[in-house]
Amino acid sequence: MSDEVLVSAPGRLCLFGEHQDFLGLSVIACPIDLDIQISGTPRHDSIFRIQMPAIDAADEFDGSQELPYLHARDYIRSATNVMRRQGLAITRGYDATITGTIPMNAGTASSSALVVAWVKFLLATQDGDIPDAPADIALYAHLAEVVEFNEPGGMMDHYTSAIGGLLYIDCQEPIGVTPLSTDLAGFVLGDSGICKDTTRVLRESRVTTTEGIGLLQQRIPGFDFRTTPMAQAAPFFPEMPLEVRRRVQAHFVNRDLCEQARQMLAGNSFDPARMGEMLLEHQAQLRDGVGVSHPKLDALIEASMEAGALGGKLNGSGMGGCMFAYAPGCQEAVKEAIDAAGGRGHIVKMREGVWLKHNY
Repeated sequence: MSDEVLVSAPGRLCLFGEHQDFLGLSVIACPIDLDIQISGTPRHDSIFRIQMPAIDAADEFDGSQELPYLHARDYIRSATNVMRRQGLAITRGYDATITGTIPMNAGTASSSALVVAWVKFLLATQDGDIPDAPADIALYAHLAEVVEFNEPGGMMDHYTSAIGGLLYIDCQEPIGVTPLSTDLAGFVLGDSGICKDTTRVLRESRVTTTEGIGLLQQRIPGFDFRTTPMAQAAPFFPEMPLEVRRRVQAHFVNRDLCEQARQMLAGNSFDPARMGEMLLEHQAQLRDGVGVSHPKLDALIEASMEAGALGGKLNGSGMGGCMFAYAPGCQEAVKEAIDAAGGRGHIVKMREGVWLKHNY
């Protein structure tokens, strides 16, 4: 076993299917070259001493024991507990440092990348005959981040960060992941600087949408949110409270947009202009239907379009955080426009999933 270990797990863009993974629908996402990195050197005991300079925090614990949680979303400890329960013998401690370039709490999967990276770190440094393929890492990370704390998120972030590449993810159990062949480029991420409450936004979205789905299940025999045509459901929309109706209708539109995008990105018919139009259509539904955009996000998208972008949308749960623009050939101009509009632009590229280096 090598001594020094370095793990990198990427953040992600959600291109299509925003707010739909936790509904069992499908999404299209890709990892980007902003990441969480964990570097570590082994100790001669089972103690982990972890430094997190970006947030001026540290932790120390005995990895061989079930760990109490010191605060909400104590993800390093929860991932350690989950991996031990999966059968990993965590007996070799490390002095570790966690750094990152992903905007934090901004809708770009920084927390999921952290958990994916720590799971990979433990698998690389501890003993145990348990599955360790990228899809397994995604599952463990989801257990540690979402299930362990009974939170409302889906699995898109974990699969995207662990597996890498442009992915179509069918989020109904059992999860299905299909790589898409189009080599996309030209993205600019824009951080609005507006803090958001991801858990609250996702929970409200899920609760409200589930209310509407329940009504449709009562009215339409054999109703399936994944396959029932919107035209069949539309006559029952007036029975829903306005907020419920707006969100349910928007999810139907975005469900169908995601399928259209899958077909375009999986074949030889890719059209950059149409890609931009579809991103803007998706954003309109998130803004006006699901109701999770923010005036600052809208302003950054508008500035990007004026600078030559073909399209763009919010990224993540919304109500703050990040947006991205699709701007092939004019990334620099769009980044400058985002900066000038009060955001912080990052030109980003697709990359592979979580990776590991020994003796880096």
